Amino acid sequence: MSTILRRLPASEATGLRIGARHSLAEVYRPADLVVLGLGVMIGAGIFSIAGEQAATTAGPGVILSFMIAGIACLLACLCYAELSSTMPTSGSAYTFTYVIFGEVWAWIIGWALILELQFAAAMVARAWGAIAVGAITNFGVRVPHEGVVQDVLVFVILVLLTGIVALGARVGLRALWIMVSAKLLAIGAVIVVGLPYIQVANFGEFYVPPKTLDTAPATVLEVFIGESQAFGWFGIFAAASAIAFAYIGFDIVATSAEETANARRAVPRGMIRSLVIATVIYLAVALVMVGMVSYTRISEQAPLASAFQAVGAGWMAHVIDAGAVLGLTTVILVLIVGQTRVLFSMARDGLIPRALASVSRRYHTPTRVTLVIGLVAIVLAEFVPVLTMQQLVVIGTLFAFTFVAAGVIVMRRRMPYLERGFRVPLSPLLPALSLVATLWLMVNLRVLTWAWFVLWMAFGLLVYLVYGRRHSVLAQPDLPARPVHGRHRR
Repeated sequence: MSTILRRLPASEATGLRIGARHSLAEVYRPADLVVLGLGVMIGAGIFSIAGEQAATTAGPGVILSFMIAGIACLLACLCYAELSSTMPTSGSAYTFTYVIFGEVWAWIIGWALILELQFAAAMVARAWGAIAVGAITNFGVRVPHEGVVQDVLVFVILVLLTGIVALGARVGLRALWIMVSAKLLAIGAVIVVGLPYIQVANFGEFYVPPKTLDTAPATVLEVFIGESQAFGWFGIFAAASAIAFAYIGFDIVATSAEETANARRAVPRGMIRSLVIATVIYLAVALVMVGMVSYTRISEQAPLASAFQAVGAGWMAHVIDAGAVLGLTTVILVLIVGQTRVLFSMARDGLIPRALASVSRRYHTPTRVTLVIGLVAIVLAEFVPVLTMQQLVVIGTLFAFTFVAAGVIVMRRRMPYLERGFRVPLSPLLPALSLVATLWLMVNLRVLTWAWFVLWMAFGLLVYLVYGRRHSVLAQPDLPARPVHGRHRR
């Protein structure tokens, strides 16, 4: 048992600028990190999630749901900020856990991040294909064999974005700046055009009396209380769990640490700023959405577009389509970047084949692992019903959040001497609150999601026992610190 609980020395994770662990080119500036966060947090959901949750779960109280979800994610973000400022590494929560809790727990978190990032990339690509076809048809163009066209578009976007990431971080960064700027313009247009149509009466008192549903309990919390409910305070908090999915992604900013100048300070600031900006933008769109039409008249299929249609501004549907396509494009791009950096770190530590940790001399990126990730994403998007797996992505992320929150508390006691570029205020209170908030979000997920998650983690543990435990760099001290084939040498 002591073998699998061995911990990575803190010096291995913190000596990135001069040690063997740093082998990625430095490309990110502080502003780039904010764009990276906005690129993944603001997707097509910004045009739909407020309307969907208002119509089915929270009513006008969905505004409060956005605030609650934002606060819960901000608590987690503060914990990520401290650990990333202490260990600025591309492994993010995986490496944090390796240093604080040990190898087996690091593997488990790494496996959960694979679930989050790999399945999310495939899922978002599938949604991108459907929205792209819908946007084309909304312009009056007839699309024959829509299913086939969607499959082709999904394949093309994943090949294109995988190629951009493989060609180098600078190429992806330029593309990201252009697309994020364009989608923010689309969102700005939605807010500016929608504001004059807001009617205060549509907000009511932000509270709709609770209603018991006829459906069987599905979430862990519903099973515990014995019934399914919507609206009321229960609905407001339940909607917050669904909305949290929109904010998830700030953690990917931490995976850019090895490629960021002055990472100890820049990465925490980038994460916090991008999350705060994303929260404000989501709240602004939610206010417009709920204020334009009564929650009882919101269409679940196209909430924002139907709201503009109802007030006589149907032409905004084209702006929304463009924003949605751009939004999902940047999400896929950043997810591939984040997954690449996590797997790169796991391979560098020997827990997955070390050949995946090589860095291209020509492009100065982990090209090999990027191509593997792109191929797996294509297979999942084309042949697996990934659109039904949204909650699996969420639970993988929230699971990592719990370890990060606990990690702040444990590391303060075990390693108070480590340099920190950022400290969570009021520790251990705020990390403890983050842990509680994350667990609350998790019990609002379906029981079936928990069952699939347990099976995924059990399979992952088997993979570790069969391969990772024996091939870990810590288990083979005679091996060179990092693979040298294909590395970018300065």
